[in-house]
Amino acid sequence: MFALLSAARKALTGRDQAHTPSPRTPRRSRRALVLTLPALALASACQPVSMGGSSGPSINTSQPVPVALLVPKGSGKSGDAILAASLENAARLAASELNGAQIDLRVYDTQGSAEVTAAVTSQAINDGAKVILGPVYAANANAAGRVAAGRGVNVLAFSNNPEIAGGNVFVLGPTFQNTADRLTRYAVGQGKGRIVLVHGQTPEGQAGASAVQTAALRNRASVIGTVPYEFSQQGVLNALPAVREAAGGGTEAGGADAIFLTANTAGALPLFTQMLPENGLGSDAIQYIGLTRWDIPPQTLDLPGVQGGWFALPDPGLTAQFNARYTAAYGAAPHPIGGLAFDGIAAIGALVRQGRSDALSTSGLTQGSGFQGVGGVFRLLPDGTNERGLAVATIRDRQVVVIDPAPRSFAGAGF
Repeated sequence: MFALLSAARKALTGRDQAHTPSPRTPRRSRRALVLTLPALALASACQPVSMGGSSGPSINTSQPVPVALLVPKGSGKSGDAILAASLENAARLAASELNGAQIDLRVYDTQGSAEVTAAVTSQAINDGAKVILGPVYAANANAAGRVAAGRGVNVLAFSNNPEIAGGNVFVLGPTFQNTADRLTRYAVGQGKGRIVLVHGQTPEGQAGASAVQTAALRNRASVIGTVPYEFSQQGVLNALPAVREAAGGGTEAGGADAIFLTANTAGALPLFTQMLPENGLGSDAIQYIGLTRWDIPPQTLDLPGVQGGWFALPDPGLTAQFNARYTAAYGAAPHPIGGLAFDGIAAIGALVRQGRSDALSTSGLTQGSGFQGVGGVFRLLPDGTNERGLAVATIRDRQVVVIDPAPRSFAGAGF
């Protein structure tokens, strides 16, 4: 526990950031793991491109459907090589499990470069690709989308950045908005709808705060106080009096019953959950809610301050099943975001099985019933983002306990 707090303090003070451990495997590049928290790699303003009247190519479902998989192999970074291999393995595993659909999977290396991504996207479409699966990073996905839009082809990117979503680009990565909606809806149902929002003054923190505020409006919660903080150890300490004041009242209806933290374990979460109880705001007095995964890395579960907190995660049982199948096939666990490639192939396969020539059009990809992925049901939305069926979990005695299961369909609870 001390080591985890120490690492968080180093991250907040800007020291030793190059050695901050990755959530699962230290050897992997931090950039490659950006989606696991979920954190947001905010690119410079990337505008999605509409394909106008064309919403996707026609396909022949009686023949194998060509699908281009774009992976970050060749960048020279070991983390990208590991990620690329896992994405390809997961995609091939998904293709092998399809019933009634055949996929001709073709893999292209982007070298982690937007320029190379644009070139291989053009090559893939020249080779006959009917849909682009990948790439990972936001700027590369935007580059692929721009090339593919001119050819009437849709892109299912592994990014979680909503700024690049829209037009012909769909993001498969888990979004802050999806998580915030799920947790806020659950909190209101539990009588915990009066929220103090605490967020860092970073692009990720501000994006998370925006998602929580939108979720509150959608789900009839009240954000009765918002406390931004400088991303530093002193910034956290300076914010504590404001959090205490916001949580204590300020409205005729009384004080807050929940504190919504956008911080992750690599940042301010360990320090906040240590210091809030010392300032009279323990989890026995007010509900902690986390926008990020509090089970990653596993050492987070040992922190006394996170006990009893709420966070969201994909269906643990289905995720474990996928991990077991992947490990049996390839001899090692998948990369934390490798499952996104499986999801993409599963969605494409489900659409191809329908036998429609326009299965990979925008209307097909955004079918309301969605698809079954490695962590549960998900669907692509017309704005290019996604909605995933998430479970709500808490931490009891250093163990993850699901307190509201993930729905198995979009007709189920929570939607």
